Amino acid sequence: MLKRLHQFALLLTLFATAVLATAEEPELCSPFKDGKVDTTVLETMLSAAQDGHLYRIQKSSSRVGFCVDSKLSRIEGSFTDFQGGMSLAPGEHNDGQTMVLIKTGSLQTDSQLVKSMVMGEHFFDVENHPEVLFVSDGFKWTGSNTAVLTGKLTLRGITKAVIFNVKLTAVGDEPIDQASRVLVKASTSINRADFGMDELTAVVEGNVQLCMSVEALKYEA
Repeated sequence: MLKRLHQFALLLTLFATAVLATAEEPELCSPFKDGKVDTTVLETMLSAAQDGHLYRIQKSSSRVGFCVDSKLSRIEGSFTDFQGGMSLAPGEHNDGQTMVLIKTGSLQTDSQLVKSMVMGEHFFDVENHPEVLFVSDGFKWTGSNTAVLTGKLTLRGITKAVIFNVKLTAVGDEPIDQASRVLVKASTSINRADFGMDELTAVVEGNVQLCMSVEALKYEA
């Protein structure tokens, strides 16, 4: 009887551990499913995870934001809720597949007035478009640690092609293709009118700089 109780207690412990692990580690790529991203892209990322060259963005040590000039001052904003990753295989076989999802409602600015304006219907229109999505479709090294990343940016429900200039460095002394943690800096410029944000052109410039400085950790399956 005592032996059976001990076995039962052990099973409960294993079950509780499994439940906690599931709660702490959500399904890989789950934010990008339900039709948000093509299944072939998801398969590429999942394959990278299995092969040990998927890097996942760490929010606590990363920054995703934008800046644009206005007649009054330079407007800068950043987002606190974002997630994504990059497949970074060693050598010439690397495809640099990247996915990033940003929650527009997490916008932070220095001014509450500016924040309300940018989140409003004439700009991000957070109420109707709560997410910004970037999915890459090309990656090319231009130097030992620089690359060009092309892809599709979906903002306010409008999808356009964009080109990011990227710099990748290892965090630590490891070579970039062996590093367990990498720093990825990426920037591009978009015309906000292309994404339906064509109001207040006399006050706010049309060109918007998008920039990311993200630390990504190699996923351990």
